[in-house]
Amino acid sequence: MRWLADENLNKDIVRGSLRRKPDLDMVKVQDVGMSGTDDPSLLAWAASQDRVLITHDGNTMTAYAYRRTAAGEHMPGVFEVGRSVQLRSPSRTSCW
Repeated sequence: MRWLADENLNKDIVRGSLRRKPDLDMVKVQDVGMSGTDDPSLLAWAASQDRVLITHDGNTMTAYAYRRTAAGEHMPGVFEVGRSVQLRSPSRTSCW
């Protein structure tokens, strides 16, 4: 699975994910020159690259994602991570 990390995603999640799984195909919005880009454009880019967008933005991003699917546009997915999710060190969790 290919991922696009939204610019509002907690950077510790990105760093920790890549540290735990170095072969993870995840790019950050900032890395692809799309900082400050509006949600519909991010979703369109993610779709063109067949990437699932991972974000904390469950309000507007998911609404735009639903609009894309309702319009029959390609939508690899949006994965929302709640802001209240607790981060743990790898030694304290068996996730992944």
